[in-house]
Amino acid sequence: MSVDAAIPPRGRRAALAFIFVTVLIDVLSFGLIIPVLPHLVQKLNGGDIEHAAYWVGLFSMVFAAVQFLSSPIQGALSDRFGRRPVILISCLGLGLDFVFMALAPTLAWLMVGRIISAIASASFTTANAYIADITAPEQRGKAFGMIGAAFGLGFIIGPILGGELSVIDLRMPFWGAACLSLLNFCYGLFVLPESLAPGNRAPRFDWTQARPFASLAVIKRYPQITDLIVIVLLAASTHYVYQSTFVLYGDVRYGWGPQGVSYVLAVVGVLSVIVNAGLVGRMIKRFGEQRAMMLGLGCGVIGFAIYGLAAKPWMFYLGLPISALWAVSQPAAQALMTREVGADAQGRLQGAIMSLVSLAGIAAPMTYAATFGFFIGKRAPVYLPGAAFFLAATVLACAWLIAVRHARRHAATEPATA
Repeated sequence: MSVDAAIPPRGRRAALAFIFVTVLIDVLSFGLIIPVLPHLVQKLNGGDIEHAAYWVGLFSMVFAAVQFLSSPIQGALSDRFGRRPVILISCLGLGLDFVFMALAPTLAWLMVGRIISAIASASFTTANAYIADITAPEQRGKAFGMIGAAFGLGFIIGPILGGELSVIDLRMPFWGAACLSLLNFCYGLFVLPESLAPGNRAPRFDWTQARPFASLAVIKRYPQITDLIVIVLLAASTHYVYQSTFVLYGDVRYGWGPQGVSYVLAVVGVLSVIVNAGLVGRMIKRFGEQRAMMLGLGCGVIGFAIYGLAAKPWMFYLGLPISALWAVSQPAAQALMTREVGADAQGRLQGAIMSLVSLAGIAAPMTYAATFGFFIGKRAPVYLPGAAFFLAATVLACAWLIAVRHARRHAATEPATA
């Protein structure tokens, strides 16, 4: 499988740096609103935290449902017309949408803003296809890890800045996110090169392939990645426990406000950068993609269990470095999958993966939010604020078992060391 020739070899490192910065700025903009969005929902809902939990879950569910519908279209568009225009339109759309949300007077209008945000947030999907274009198969795990580092770095700076801005006004982080997204659009407009050569593009845009469920046909063409797809699907569903419960969980159990949550998220970001930038490539090289994936999933299970059990903040902090190693599993799984797909289908593969992630997110946020809300409410048989984290640990344990099975099936073809 050849690397795309749209960018000369000497320019590929610079192109990877460009896409790193593009993702970084996008993550910064999203990170800004993470500590404040649940509190804004709570404020617009009258201040009731139990019902706010359900609303936050609903917001996450709708966001995922819209992404499920739009991601395959974005992936197919990038395969047909190139990665650059999709990324640029995404950044511009996000910037304008953050302005819209900053001005939203009610929960209904805030929901409209989240829907627009889901449609516009294509850069993450397209960035993965961009990486597949410009890196050799054996280097993709490391490259995907660098994008994970961009996420981590964004979550160091973004939430802290968002927490500080929230002291001025609860809506101020949305204005900051708008500025960053529009800056990202300007950055990409002038410096981001196209990665997909015309000769490697899909010959036409096929609406039948861009339909949500039809887009999954690209996965059906490669049955050897079925286990990996299920792993990604289950792991993705557990990620939603963070966005649907974490901020309010910190309030209920530890008394953290927007600023307190932002500091914890900053620690998570630091650990994410360390793991993604410093350990992912080394661990994949040392253990191989299969075993690195299993190790990452196992650490995620342990980390979630610690979060659920942590009665004190210091106990929660103990789980952070263990849970951070979960980040190894995603780039390892992605690298394994991209080896099986041609250059002209990488965008559709990433779009299909994002569709699956979004499909998981249709049910998962409400499941975790409802679990959290129920076990802190008056009807709960036992007060258990960590119940959602225990549920996430169970789901991720299932993904680990499938990874073990997949590794055993492919033990003869993947070396333990490189």
